[in-house]
Amino acid sequence: MEGLRERKKRETRQRIADIAMGLFMQKGFDNVTVAEIARSADVSVNTVFNYFKTKEDLFLDRSDEVEGMLARVVRDRRPGESAVEAVRRDFFDALDTGDWRYGLSRGSEVFARLVEQSPALMSRMRELHQRREALLAETLADESDADPDDLTPWVVAVQICSVTRILAEHFARRGFAGEDPTQITADLRVRAGHAFDLLEHGAGGYCARPDEGAAAEPAR
Repeated sequence: MEGLRERKKRETRQRIADIAMGLFMQKGFDNVTVAEIARSADVSVNTVFNYFKTKEDLFLDRSDEVEGMLARVVRDRRPGESAVEAVRRDFFDALDTGDWRYGLSRGSEVFARLVEQSPALMSRMRELHQRREALLAETLADESDADPDDLTPWVVAVQICSVTRILAEHFARRGFAGEDPTQITADLRVRAGHAFDLLEHGAGGYCARPDEGAAAEPAR
């Protein structure tokens, strides 16, 4: 059970993060200082840094959860379920429920736009993606009892992370354009299904160059 002290600390942390995000949305990430956030939250700058190491961490207050999410999905997969199948199921659950965890919730395009406008956040997001890949690769290696020099867990981890990231970016771009969210979601279901099919069954035959000589050979 969460004690009173822990609950108060959690609530204070969340309040600071919420106030910071409001300021970021109004002015842009790079135009807001930690001192301004502290004044708005009625706390000291030191208090802000007690909860968040950097200003980027204020923006990405759920970064630990995001970084470890795919690894947890794989660890918690159902009996007989592959890593890709588990992520596919979880991705579509988030898409259908509008959950934030894959960047598929309404308003996620605002978050993506703020990142796009800030070099500091772009750099921090690259670190987040790299950390997520590493945690997933480590989990895949543990779950498959892979040899230390086996690159398969890393190859699979990079592919899974890339698919979920690309789909989230597609979702955000169409949100930027003002498209109907219902239509975006319906279309993304089709695109995501194709993307996960490629993960599950491979892309070995994709973009094969036509054999012009064979095509020109007369029928017998």
